[in-house]
Amino acid sequence: MKITLFTSNKSRHNYFINLLSKNCKELFVVQESSTIFQGSMPGHYQVSNTIKNYFESVNKAQNKIFGNSYIKNLNKNINILPLSMGDLNQYEFTSLSKFLESDLYIIFGSSYIKGDLVNFLIKKKAINIHMGLSPYYRGTDCNFWALYDDNPHLVGATIHLLSKGLDSGPIIYHALSKLKTNPFEYTMSTVKSAFHSISERINNGKILNMPISNQEKIKEIRYSKSKDFSEEVIKKFFSKKIDLNAKKFDESLLKNPFFLEK
Repeated sequence: MKITLFTSNKSRHNYFINLLSKNCKELFVVQESSTIFQGSMPGHYQVSNTIKNYFESVNKAQNKIFGNSYIKNLNKNINILPLSMGDLNQYEFTSLSKFLESDLYIIFGSSYIKGDLVNFLIKKKAINIHMGLSPYYRGTDCNFWALYDDNPHLVGATIHLLSKGLDSGPIIYHALSKLKTNPFEYTMSTVKSAFHSISERINNGKILNMPISNQEKIKEIRYSKSKDFSEEVIKKFFSKKIDLNAKKFDESLLKNPFFLEK
C-alpha cells in the first residue's frame, strides 16, 4: 500500500509519520512547517507571555506523550516534500504528481486545502483527522474549548472524510482517551488515540470499509475561530478548576468510538 500524508512539523506530526511508515510500502509526506514556539514567534497565534505559557504546557504534554520525535525513516520508505505553512495552495497541482498516486490519503495538521487538490482528495475519499469531536466542536482549538465549556467527555478526535467545508465531512468514527491526568496530557493523548486507531484500522483493512454518517449541524455546541483564542480566555482557562471526570463518556454521542487505554 502507498499512503500520502498532508501534515505539519511538530513532534506529534513526526510521530505519526514514523507510525504510518510501518503500515505501508511507501509513505509520501507533504510536510508544512510553522514555528514550534507559539506565543514567542509570529505565526498562527499572537505573540504574548500568556499564550507562550499556554503552549509551553502544550509542548510539555506533547513531549511526555510522544517524546522528542524526529523522522527515523528506518525502512527508507518515506518521501518528504517540505513546504512553509500556507504554501500548499500556491504549489502547482501537477508538481505533486508523485504524491498523488497513493491508495490512501490522510490529512492531519496541514493548512486549509483548496482548488484542484481538494477536489482530487475528496474524489479519493481522503481521511481528515479533526482534533475535536464533531459535530459538537468544529473550527480551531476545539479540545481547548470543550474543556473550557466543562465538557471533558467531548474531548477527542473525529476521523472523517475530507470535504470543502471545515470539519464537516461524513464521520467515520471518533477517537478518545481514558488517560485522564492533567488537561494538557489528556487532550494530547487523544491525538495519540487518533494515530493508533488509524494505524490499527489500516492494518486490519477496515479503515476504508467502515460505515459513515453525515454530521448533524443542529448538535453543534461551538464553532471556534483563531481570533476567539485570546489572552483573556486563556487566563480564564488557567483559573478554572477543570474536573476531567465531571461527565462520563456517553457513547450515544459517539460514532464507533476508539479509546486509548494506555
